[in-house]
Amino acid sequence: MPSEPHTAPPQAGPFTDIHRGNWVDRLLPASVAPYARLARLDRPIGTWLLLFPGWWSLALTSPAKPDLWLMALFAVGALLMRGAGCTVNDIVDREFDAKVARTATRPIPSGAVSVHNAVIFLGLQLLLALIVLLQLDRFAIALGVASLALVATYPFMKRITYWPQAFLGLTFNWGALLGWAAATGSLAWPPVLLYAGGIAWTLFYDTIYAHQDKEDDALIGVKSTALKLGSATRPWLILFGTVTVLLWALAFVGAGLGWPAYVGLAAAALFLADQVRRTDLDDPADCRAKFNAHRWLGWMLLAGILLSPWLG
Repeated sequence: MPSEPHTAPPQAGPFTDIHRGNWVDRLLPASVAPYARLARLDRPIGTWLLLFPGWWSLALTSPAKPDLWLMALFAVGALLMRGAGCTVNDIVDREFDAKVARTATRPIPSGAVSVHNAVIFLGLQLLLALIVLLQLDRFAIALGVASLALVATYPFMKRITYWPQAFLGLTFNWGALLGWAAATGSLAWPPVLLYAGGIAWTLFYDTIYAHQDKEDDALIGVKSTALKLGSATRPWLILFGTVTVLLWALAFVGAGLGWPAYVGLAAAALFLADQVRRTDLDDPADCRAKFNAHRWLGWMLLAGILLSPWLG
């Protein structure tokens, strides 16, 4: 990656995507820090949300003895592909990001990383992700390559539809299909149902996330479910959450899981219900906090699946 003079990120206000003084500033060279931020390494929630569907799917295939090597590969792959996806998104959205208070301090609109260097960085991340993918069998490799169509098209969805969160769901939950394929060399109904439920889950958490930017998005012409649903968002969140839980329950039935999996699912359902009740959709900080909390739902579901054969 060609070197360039480091431009310190602008001093962040009370609510931006740049948080000064975290581990990126403390541990990384000044020339590397902007690329870490471009890949969102300082904001790992996106990696968790991308990783959990793959881990759940892997665990469904063998909850008593999950393949730890595959789980490690998926963790590395999620880190790389989340970074690549953020890089693509920031390249495509650089003009929009410069007009939104929360995103104006991101590396590309702030000038910390040039578009040219961002493209090179993207290529590096994709190359490393390909190396990870090539550790899987042919069917899983083909399935993984197919996901690139979603990664490439998602950043443009907010320009043409009020439902970009649905396309994010298609992209972020692909691991539910890939995990099962990597472990078994095929697909079946449980991962498909897990994938479908994950799409509804993404609609839930990313609609909350989109409420952070609804005023700026309306001004610059960017579409989202937050703008589409408006004051009716809460009933729609109930619908998204209900569909999520029902589809995941069907996936668990199809996989023959025991009662601990349903305890984990019940905990996830209560988590979603609590967010419907307590989220302040007009408070950007609260929307972000509720979005970040979804990593705990991921652990609830994973714990239930893994405990299923031992306690069920």
